[in-house]
Amino acid sequence: MEAKANANAKVYNMKAIFIAFDQSYTERIIDLLTTSNCRGFSMVEQLQGRGSVKGEPHYGNHAWPSMCSGIITMVDDNKVDIVLEKLHAMDVATEKLGLRAFVWNIEKSI
Repeated sequence: MEAKANANAKVYNMKAIFIAFDQSYTERIIDLLTTSNCRGFSMVEQLQGRGSVKGEPHYGNHAWPSMCSGIITMVDDNKVDIVLEKLHAMDVATEKLGLRAFVWNIEKSI
């Protein structure tokens, strides 16, 4: 049986930005998204992880007590660079905390 395309699916010129960050950044990142007119997002408050280059582990245990969080937001193409520049400035100012952002294309949405 062939899958049929959803007639209600809309094509957008949008990107998904996934942001993984030390929990101490939470309010600042939400404020950054708000002031950049990026209204919608989903957040996972407690993530465990470790940076791929020189990041400290965030495991929430006795040895590595800090935790990270993650936010995914869908933004218009023209907002991606603005958001990434602001996130990069935040990361450079407090590099030891840990903050990374990744961008994907959004092809369709319902």
